Amino acid sequence: MPKHVLNNTDNNVEFIGNFRPPERSTREKIKLLLYNRETGAVLGRTGTSWAKIGLFYLIFYGILAGLFIVCLWVFYQTLDPRIPSCKLSSSLIGTSPGLGFRPSPPMDNVESTLIWYKGTDPEQYQYWTKNLEKFLEVYRKPGLTPGRGQNIYNCDYDKPPNENQVCDVIVKNWDPCTQENNFNYHKSAPCIFIKLNKIYDWRPEFYNDTNNLPEKMPRDLKAHIGMLKTERPSWLNTIWVSCEGESPADVENIGPITYIPTRGFPGYFYPYKNSEGYLSPVMAIHFQRPRTGILINIECKAWARNIIHDRQERVGIVHFELMID
Repeated sequence: MPKHVLNNTDNNVEFIGNFRPPERSTREKIKLLLYNRETGAVLGRTGTSWAKIGLFYLIFYGILAGLFIVCLWVFYQTLDPRIPSCKLSSSLIGTSPGLGFRPSPPMDNVESTLIWYKGTDPEQYQYWTKNLEKFLEVYRKPGLTPGRGQNIYNCDYDKPPNENQVCDVIVKNWDPCTQENNFNYHKSAPCIFIKLNKIYDWRPEFYNDTNNLPEKMPRDLKAHIGMLKTERPSWLNTIWVSCEGESPADVENIGPITYIPTRGFPGYFYPYKNSEGYLSPVMAIHFQRPRTGILINIECKAWARNIIHDRQERVGIVHFELMID
């Protein structure tokens, strides 16, 4: 309750105390909150009060931002832009690389693994050839890869690169799997390109002993390894690749296959050290006479002692379908 004090001095009556403020409507209260003419307050605070609280938060958040920048700078001092902090078994990628294939299906059906076109219709197979052209552009034009051309080296099994060099990947002479030849799509005998995913500092353990090859390795690949052991033993340091139909029907329909330029990825490309200009090795799988008008399920595997094959995790193996009308 408000206090009332009566002071009767010299016949002057004076009331001192607190009185209930006048009743105001909601609209008047809002207008008073936004701006009070008597005190000059805006949203309940005067200009001086707003200046003080603004200066406080400016200093407070400035200190927080400064601490964040310092912490971020210290954190970046512990990182190497070229060497990952977690490698191989300590990383999420793991120690077994996966396989990928190109051309890839359209983005509106990104989960699909089907390559489907009509061999006699240029408009249909043009998407797939354009996709391959874009994928191989960095291999055909060295300037598109930072640092490439300065330390590039024509490697071979008896001429591996040193620490400051990267191996060249020449794709221009892979007939018939060339851009000028439409990658042979117009002849209903297309080329599919295979690539092994990069894992920093991963070193392949080669199957270079014909006496210790896995039972599930295809017979033709075993025969190929045996032939190289006699004719070109240095070529045995290769990550082998095999492609075959998944079912007996697919095996009949897939037809003969050619691996270009060799049947695998040469060992001198490894280990991957994230050197400037480095490009992953790539190879072409030429399907010479696949049966048309039928869906063919194809599975390609990379072979090394430290590459596992897991279909669910898509490790060491890649699956795609081919259908040519």
